[in-house]
Amino acid sequence: MSAKDTPATAAAAEKLNGEPQTENTCPVEEVALVVPETDDPTLPVMTFRAWFLGLASCTILIFLNTFFIYRTQPLTISAILMQIAVLPVGKFMAATLPTKQYTVFGRWSFSLNPGPFNVKEHVIITVMANCGVSIGGGDAYSIGAITVMKAYYKQSLNFLLALLIVLTTQILGYGWAGMLRKYLVDPVQMWWPSNLAQVSLFRALHEKEHKAKGQGLTRMQFFLVFMAASFAYYLFPGYLFPILTFFSWVCWAWPHSITAQQIGSGYHGLGVGAFTLDWAGIGAYHGSPLVTPFSSILNVGIGFIMFIYIIVPLCYWKFDTFDARKFPIFSNQLFTSSGHKYDTTKILTPQFDLNIPAYDNYSKLYLSPLFALSIGSGFARFTATLTHVALFNGSDIWKQSRSAMKNASLDIHSKLMKRYKGVPQYWFLVLLVGSIALSLMMCFIWKEDVQLPWWGLLFAFALAWIVTLPIGVIQATTNQQPGYDIIAQFIIGYILPGKPIANLLFKIYGRISTIHALSFLADLKLGHYMKIPPRCMFVAQLVGTLVSGTVNLAVAWWMLGSIENICDVEALHPESPWTCPKFRVTFDASVIWGLIGPERLFGPGGMYRNLVWLFLIGACLPVPVWILSKIFPDQKWIPLINIPVISYGFAGMPPATPTNIASWIVTGTIFNYFVFKYKKTWWQKYNYVLSAALDAGTAFMGVLLFFALQNEGKNLKWWGSQPDHCPLASCPTAPGIVVEGCPVFK
Repeated sequence: MSAKDTPATAAAAEKLNGEPQTENTCPVEEVALVVPETDDPTLPVMTFRAWFLGLASCTILIFLNTFFIYRTQPLTISAILMQIAVLPVGKFMAATLPTKQYTVFGRWSFSLNPGPFNVKEHVIITVMANCGVSIGGGDAYSIGAITVMKAYYKQSLNFLLALLIVLTTQILGYGWAGMLRKYLVDPVQMWWPSNLAQVSLFRALHEKEHKAKGQGLTRMQFFLVFMAASFAYYLFPGYLFPILTFFSWVCWAWPHSITAQQIGSGYHGLGVGAFTLDWAGIGAYHGSPLVTPFSSILNVGIGFIMFIYIIVPLCYWKFDTFDARKFPIFSNQLFTSSGHKYDTTKILTPQFDLNIPAYDNYSKLYLSPLFALSIGSGFARFTATLTHVALFNGSDIWKQSRSAMKNASLDIHSKLMKRYKGVPQYWFLVLLVGSIALSLMMCFIWKEDVQLPWWGLLFAFALAWIVTLPIGVIQATTNQQPGYDIIAQFIIGYILPGKPIANLLFKIYGRISTIHALSFLADLKLGHYMKIPPRCMFVAQLVGTLVSGTVNLAVAWWMLGSIENICDVEALHPESPWTCPKFRVTFDASVIWGLIGPERLFGPGGMYRNLVWLFLIGACLPVPVWILSKIFPDQKWIPLINIPVISYGFAGMPPATPTNIASWIVTGTIFNYFVFKYKKTWWQKYNYVLSAALDAGTAFMGVLLFFALQNEGKNLKWWGSQPDHCPLASCPTAPGIVVEGCPVFK
């Protein structure tokens, strides 16, 4: 960043007189404890080092995450690895690159080495790297749709069409983020808890902290010690002793009891008594519990206890809801009426439409009881989110939509950011309108391939616009992201039954654009905390998005074309690693919601028709909480009752297991209630640094194990490498159901 981009009058390292100013202090205690209330506007930002390392980090991460996601043991590499790895490289470049000034077109001047490698450059690099995770890591949603179309439905796709699908999805999310900045980034109350771990890590890496006698380790020393410990420890659950991921002692006590194993299994049961000693297992589905506020953890815990320990047992053992005992109590498989796995090839036409006579002759589709109830919870969560945000945040959102926030309501961080030029709204509008136009063009040019008509795409855009704000409010305040994947597929499945590709694309435009928007908004808040000029953030995010999307598709396209029978488990060699388990879930969802359709499952006469009532129940549940908060305004705990987050206590199961969620709740309670309450000084200094250290050490060892051992097929086979030891947990208990390896009840 040149001198022209920074205000000439700003003083370096300003701190507003250095005296306590209560009106300028951030009212969110966690933020006030962690985020520095200072800024040095003279630091260069968009340097050659930032561009070089940012683009390199983004490209490397997107390549690795895309490559790994097709494998039997998928691995997501987080941006924290690059956040740490680029620091010594940046310092090396600062020590060796020439400091000479170069002039371009006689107007712009720059230097390859404008001075010491600084924290703002580091943030920009991390923001670019985050694009390589949010687009290529996790579930790689857009590439998931492309993979299902090519590998499972055997469609002949045009590369340009695939590129449009990938890029327009990302840019659409970027457009939503720009439109919602003043609601989800600027307000003090929208504090995005997950960012505090990164802020703590940046401070540990860059701030010079002198260790005084009796004050313990510095943040950097603490980070290095626990990263090394986490790195060494993950060798055990990651390779030598995998049973530590799910330790189900109940199954050892009752090795011949189906009921005991259904209750105690960490993998295939309710996980009562099971626990995990694996940090990757604790944070696998809800993220790090150390960065989630305790009020959110408590809400999740209430929902989890209600669902796992009350609702599911009653539905399974007491009432046999949905013929539950014909199937495993916990499974993400699809089943026939006889309790066997569903063979979708028997109900498909050559055009991959539903063969209705074959479906009627074969079997209706059945789900395991926990899977079915989890889908129902998604119905309630969707409407509860809309109602909750309308009641508790509606007036604030309305005020902010009528006028921009006044300076008097800004905290210290917003005031410091006011010195930088903002990004004009029309920049985001151009991207949003452009992505919408290209998406609509796709529907006309490749109509047969995408199956989704132009009006269906407009409907997807409208759905994303409606729900991104309320979901963003929930995530920005609780660190939980209520999903509505099920709702998006449910709606279009009713409107366009029998069209699985249309169902997939409606999901990525109606739901996945929201996920990317929230990821961009979280990064914008990180830039807000670290005082990155908004225009620099805009450029970094946009370039990172375009590079990541292009490399993401290029790698996937190469793999789909060069690896024979990729994702086809039946045709692959038994030891082949290219089984695509995550994309199999995407394919199954397209079968449930697109091919068979929700009308046959949830409509009149459908086995799961009563679950639809949860839409209404979810919409009503936040109302009494809101009324109580108005009747008793002095009771500050009442507004903390968050129905969408309570319902999030049983979200994502399957594939998440009850043991994952229970361990997450226990760990979060220890650190964000007991440690926060009784050891606040320690919590302030080390809590978020510990979270980052555990993430980094686990990720580094995970990558090392993958390349050195697992990728070579060198896996151990002994008692401790067998997960769970609960073989009967997947057995049905209804009379007359015959499943291999299970006893038959009379």
